[in-house]
Amino acid sequence: MIELENITKMYPTHRGTNVVLNDISLAFPPGESVGILGVNGAGKSTLLRVIGGAELPDRGQVIRRGQVSWPIGFAGGFSKSLTGEENCRFVARVYSQDVDRVVDETREFADIGDYFYMPTRTYSSGMRARVAFGLSMAIDFDVYLVDEVTAVGDKRFRQRCREAFATKQEHASLIMVSHQMSTIKSYCSRCAVLAEGGLTLYDSVEEAAEVYERSLAA
Repeated sequence: MIELENITKMYPTHRGTNVVLNDISLAFPPGESVGILGVNGAGKSTLLRVIGGAELPDRGQVIRRGQVSWPIGFAGGFSKSLTGEENCRFVARVYSQDVDRVVDETREFADIGDYFYMPTRTYSSGMRARVAFGLSMAIDFDVYLVDEVTAVGDKRFRQRCREAFATKQEHASLIMVSHQMSTIKSYCSRCAVLAEGGLTLYDSVEEAAEVYERSLAA
């Protein structure tokens, strides 16, 4: 289970302080996959990075019970001077995984050819996302954080993503950010709306979608 306690995250701007997450407290229901809706700039990706620990909140704390992935689709943790293979070996050791298995499964899933053995600074953003996705699928987490990764790659790769998520959801849950309601409905049983720094969890995806669409029309 993941619980947010009074989470606040701010960034300085030339117009003053921008409060992206404002005193958010919410417990994600264990065993359920939750979508997050919000307009561009609402802070959805920031929220995922805070939940995963890639960024620290300015105030409050995140309580994690179980293994939580990094935000899939966010490859900011990769060392640009290391190859894809070397990054995978490093992450596998951090999570006490079988290194060779993780490398092999990631290479096969990412399907970027010889680039896998080249420094990640030579990758396109899509290639980095593919390796990050493959690596996350090679490690068993209790909760997977997903940031628009299902839009990465060609039709064949997107189908492999859907199949991998279906397998993982047999024993794990997702917290997913997406602009596509069809994607949220495919993977999530509940949904939250992030607006004006606040996060509200609704009992169904349909209810959250109605609230979100009304806010767009206002």
